[in-house]
Amino acid sequence: MARINDNFLKLKAGYLFPEIGRRVGAYADANPDKAASLIKCGIGDVTEPLPAAVREAIHTAVDELGNRDTFRGYGPEQGYDFLREAIVENCYADLNISANDIFISDGSKCDTGNILDIFGKGNKIAVTDPVYPVYVDTNVMIGNTGEADEEGRYEGLVYLPCTAENDFVPAIPDEKVDIIYLCYPNNPSGASATREQLTAWVTYAKENDAIILYDAAYEAFIQDDDVPRSIYEIEGAHECALEFRSFSKNGGFTGIRCAYITIPETVTGVSATGERISIKQLWARRTSTKFNGASYPIQRGAEAIFSDAGKAQVVALVDHYMGNAKLLREACTEIGLKVFGGENAPYVWVACPEGLTSWDMFDKMLTEANVVITPGSGFGAAGEGYFRISAFNSRENVKEVCKRLKAYL
Repeated sequence: MARINDNFLKLKAGYLFPEIGRRVGAYADANPDKAASLIKCGIGDVTEPLPAAVREAIHTAVDELGNRDTFRGYGPEQGYDFLREAIVENCYADLNISANDIFISDGSKCDTGNILDIFGKGNKIAVTDPVYPVYVDTNVMIGNTGEADEEGRYEGLVYLPCTAENDFVPAIPDEKVDIIYLCYPNNPSGASATREQLTAWVTYAKENDAIILYDAAYEAFIQDDDVPRSIYEIEGAHECALEFRSFSKNGGFTGIRCAYITIPETVTGVSATGERISIKQLWARRTSTKFNGASYPIQRGAEAIFSDAGKAQVVALVDHYMGNAKLLREACTEIGLKVFGGENAPYVWVACPEGLTSWDMFDKMLTEANVVITPGSGFGAAGEGYFRISAFNSRENVKEVCKRLKAYL
């Protein structure tokens, strides 16, 4: 008899975005006359074409694979040196990070879930609330939680409330935890963490021998020079933090997949016998066992992001999406809604009109405005009463969404 992993049975309903897709599909099937004008501002998927520098690099790399003299088969599991070195030079200059600290992957979503492979049972794990669902669901899958309560909070996790009162950056917990998930600029709230706030978290992690899993997938969207782009800008972070970054949103790689984890040699965990073990060493072993590396053409495309032309094209993409965020913020503010985010991140986090739940708001926007948004409760109990609007769209569509917001709210 083949036994299943019963932890999967603890998961509540479907993963948020497939559930949204299911509901939108049912609506479109029932209302074919409206399907063509439906505007999707729910899932954070990019809409603009890959930068020209990226396309050219990928084409060149594919041509190399068509020639026996330049053909490449299996690449290094950790990633090609040309990309890892470009990342260090352009993203971690003067931050004491080396190319050997970089691991290229096929996406931060995968990385933030797969990282649990190297951590043992019994860790006390803290997550923000609201939260990117992958952090919670993968902990459920691997067996780090008990059952969920009526509000969807899982026994065994420490939830860190993020509210308008604390600017969606949680307070340091009173209790000791071992692993802390932080995402800034934040998905879903669009909030950013100050240098002072991140310093407090690093201090806490060092004092409690904890590890911070820092998701910086949206760092390219930071507009404020005072907001840190990397956790390694904070003194002491090299001893207690891993950083996840992605090419998905800044370079338009959501469909072709490329990301990376940064793990300094000085970040360690403890074995059952009390021995200090390098986290990088464990991740390298896991990577070489379970992963054959991101594809060569895609890594060449990622490298091109750091060329002069690529940098300029990425800036243009970021400016486009942040311009969308500004329009959405202004539209929601104009109709009297409380608005957060959208200033250092491509997400606008909005309080629902009085009397409407998050899913009520989802249904209202879908059926009346023909617009897809994301219900805040899908990101955790503390997200109830809010909804997220993604700025990843064409300017024409965003202007139309602004008109519909004003017409139906």
